[in-house]
Amino acid sequence: MGNSDARASGRLTVARTEYYDDPSAPQPNSIVVAASAVVTDGHGRILLQRRRDNDLWALPGGGMDLTDSLPGTAVREVKEETGLVVEITGLVGTYTDPKHIIAYTDGEVRRQFNVCFTARITGGQLEISDESTELRFVPPEEIGQLPMHHTQRLRLQHYLEQREKPYLG
Repeated sequence: MGNSDARASGRLTVARTEYYDDPSAPQPNSIVVAASAVVTDGHGRILLQRRRDNDLWALPGGGMDLTDSLPGTAVREVKEETGLVVEITGLVGTYTDPKHIIAYTDGEVRRQFNVCFTARITGGQLEISDESTELRFVPPEEIGQLPMHHTQRLRLQHYLEQREKPYLG
């Protein structure tokens, strides 16, 4: 079933609909390489942001620039979205499910390719960006109570399972 939100594209707001395992989803015409990070504090709580575009909780992350490495993308996105400086410490997994489709009103129909890392804080100060309405370090046992897209929940589940090997999917 589709799930709508919006993104800023320059000055225009472009609406989007998110599909998962939906036969009515349009065919993708682009793929976006992205990185996200599970950032924890000294108490084992996980940094989450409440996204402005859909009001759901998510890990910090975003699309890779042509000048970035994938780990560098995660570091940059955490800094842009939370104000914190981090270093990458590990890999949770790869998330490339072709059933996850995002359609934008500007004609882009996207498949996402996300690599989720673990990271530790090395500096900075927690600060809300224009992409979020709230930032919070959440104890693992409270994550299930937060409204969140299931693809984000899957990454967190894999992190909390403390897998010996990264998830490849």
